[in-house]
Amino acid sequence: VQLQASGGGLVQAGGSLRLSCAASERTFSYYTMGWFRQAPGKEREFVAAIGWNGYSTQYADSVKGRFTISRDSAKNTAYLQMSTLKPEDTAVYYCAADVDNTFSANVATYDYWGQGTLVTVSS
Repeated sequence: VQLQASGGGLVQAGGSLRLSCAASERTFSYYTMGWFRQAPGKEREFVAAIGWNGYSTQYADSVKGRFTISRDSAKNTAYLQMSTLKPEDTAVYYCAADVDNTFSANVATYDYWGQGTLVTVSS
């Protein structure tokens, strides 16, 4: 499965962005999808995940209430709607697919990764 993340950019604090993750195969609809981020000098960290059926979601405490993960299986695409952005949200954002549907926040459980899209939030 190839994943293509897009939608990053420069935004002011308090603003919004929507990230997209397009998958190359229809089997996308059977996988848990996750979003992670990595800030300069820091480890990659979990942001959000959504189960294969779209009903189960989980979020990192740092983004809960501000970010929303969703998916459209007809378009083979997952989304991350980010609102009330803060400078500390600045990072490269990656989407990933977990073929075993572990539905985990652990980086190691994800099998396929997109190339990342940069989000910069200015103060």
